[in-house]
Amino acid sequence: MKNSEIKALSLEELKERLNTESSNMQNLRFAHAISPLENPMKIRETKKAIARLNTEIRRREIEANS
Repeated sequence: MKNSEIKALSLEELKERLNTESSNMQNLRFAHAISPLENPMKIRETKKAIARLNTEIRRREIEANS
C-alpha cells in the first residue's frame, strides 16, 4: 500500500484498514511459527503498512487539534 493510497482514505477507512492489517499480521506470524512461509517478506510488508496507517491516523489527529 502506497502513501498516496493511504492519504486518499477517510479516517474511518484508515481505522478499518488498520484492524484488517493487524489481524493479517497476527495470522502471518502464527503461520510462520508453525511452518515457514513461502514468502516471509509479507511479514515485513504488512508491518510497514501498519506503521504507515498509524502515522497517517496520528498526522490527522494532530492536524485536527491544531
